[in-house]
Amino acid sequence: MHRLFVGLGNPGKKYELTRHNIGFMVLQELALTLGVQFKEKPQVQGWIAKTAWKETTIHLLMPTTYMNGSGQAVRRYMDYVKLVPDNLVVIVDDVALPYGHMRLRTEGGAGGHNGLKSIEAYLGTQRYARLRMGIGYHGMGSLADYVLDNFTPEEQKVLPSYVKQAVDVLKQLVNESITEVMKTVNKQPQ
Repeated sequence: MHRLFVGLGNPGKKYELTRHNIGFMVLQELALTLGVQFKEKPQVQGWIAKTAWKETTIHLLMPTTYMNGSGQAVRRYMDYVKLVPDNLVVIVDDVALPYGHMRLRTEGGAGGHNGLKSIEAYLGTQRYARLRMGIGYHGMGSLADYVLDNFTPEEQKVLPSYVKQAVDVLKQLVNESITEVMKTVNKQPQ
């Protein structure tokens, strides 16, 4: 069995601690947990890591295409290692969910998220799993500025435990069905 985890974000120091990069943060923590290191793979336009765990080959991908071009890297990597959308789980920020809340979905629309729009365009389907990580948004100021801002000091205090929760969900997805894991993850209060 294969599982491809794709963390969405923007490359570069400037974006490292921004809300839009929570997908990268989760994948970096998962890589540490699994004891693997990312290597840049220019032909797929991303940083990749790969390991075997519990009889599953785990692929990690952080696109270097910037958020709006994420689909290109996902498609290239999936073609490179011959994976299908059923193998895919995308970790993505979600402004509609309160900070600290997660939702796991087996399919669905982009919800206005340009990274997901790009993936859907390149894969030709909305049928792939996504772990939506709530970053909240209270409607004050520009949405683009909000997602590209760093987490507040208060948010940063709980960010490590939030990221670890997401890593735990991804580890569950290695050997459990998405439907089973959804029962636990999606029970969180809104």
